[in-house]
Amino acid sequence: MKVLFMCTANSCRSILSEAMFNHLAPAGFEAISSGSFPKGQVLPRSLSTLQAAGISIERLYSKGNDAFEGSPPDIVITVCDNAAGEACPVYFGLAVKAHWGLQDPSHMRGDEAQVDAAFKATLDIIAARCEAFFALPFASLSSDELKVELERIALKPTGFQVEPERNVGHPVGHSNLHGFLTPR
Repeated sequence: MKVLFMCTANSCRSILSEAMFNHLAPAGFEAISSGSFPKGQVLPRSLSTLQAAGISIERLYSKGNDAFEGSPPDIVITVCDNAAGEACPVYFGLAVKAHWGLQDPSHMRGDEAQVDAAFKATLDIIAARCEAFFALPFASLSSDELKVELERIALKPTGFQVEPERNVGHPVGHSNLHGFLTPR
């Protein structure tokens, strides 16, 4: 089963998702990523976050949706709100589509520790979602049921909530000392 993680720039959230998915994936599952308007380079902090977690960064690069024209995915998961509102290219065919929105950790403003914490929290959310994905009973789910389950995964508590960008870097509510992560 091929899963495409899609965002706008394909430099951060979709790259983190592709790498984490492939790191955790059992045989028969593969993730790829793309951007509707690819930046052309992966953010160095995305790569260093993956390396710190012991996840391979080989073969990760920023690419557009056209890279998969001859090999469409089975599932398309958007990870940013901009990409979620865009129409998927027609050559993605009958792929099941879902949205797993993630705040962009590259928008975090603060010292190195705060920015690192934002990237790590995002990677932890992705890991929890991927683990829930692999626990699905794929053989017994129709496409419509799979879409419902994928959307449900995005709503499951992950232990942390990334504060909205307008509050990034500023303590709000019950945020921790970094003002970015809120334990649930």
